[in-house]
Amino acid sequence: MTDQPVRLLLADDHPVVRAGLRAVLETEPGLVVVAEAATAEDAVARAARGDIDVVLMDLQFGKGMGGAEATAAITARPGAPRVVIVTTYDSDADTLPAIEAGATGYLLKDAPPEELAAAVRTAATGRTALAPAVADRLMNRLRAPGTSLTRRETEVLALVAEGLSNQAVGRRLHLTEGTVKSHLARVYAKLGVDSRTAAVATAADLGLIRR
Repeated sequence: MTDQPVRLLLADDHPVVRAGLRAVLETEPGLVVVAEAATAEDAVARAARGDIDVVLMDLQFGKGMGGAEATAAITARPGAPRVVIVTTYDSDADTLPAIEAGATGYLLKDAPPEELAAAVRTAATGRTALAPAVADRLMNRLRAPGTSLTRRETEVLALVAEGLSNQAVGRRLHLTEGTVKSHLARVYAKLGVDSRTAAVATAADLGLIRR
């Protein structure tokens, strides 16, 4: 790193959260908040200007594009800034799409200020910064791949948890009802359960889907 400050973009739809992040980060030497964005679309547009080093990105925005989608759009450009997800959600259904989209870091909103600042500096150098709970879960997935759900299995089960029927899940994910049933069958086998209710409960307990 040079002596140049790390230039930040704060992307969150809650003004109070943005103000809190700004208050924490602007007290840190070498960090400067250049801009804020209240929507994911605005974050993508602002990040493209070329004067941002790290984007702090929420996962859930009220409407329109989500944080993972915005992360993919930002990181797809040459010379793109790094993206650090800052969210309240730590389930596999949240973390995996964000990391696959190109996020360099993933923190929870209850992280101590010093952990947040350290993660920003780490991301600015191109290294990965993960919340301990997220890092632990990713390591567990690597150690026991046979029991971890695929991205698609996680998506299917998350929609089942919302109360959708197999047919409705299929429509949402553009899959046939038979394909949805096949995914669920594999989920049941991996989790050692024999019903939708048990699969949802077990997956939530394991942190695979959001409670």
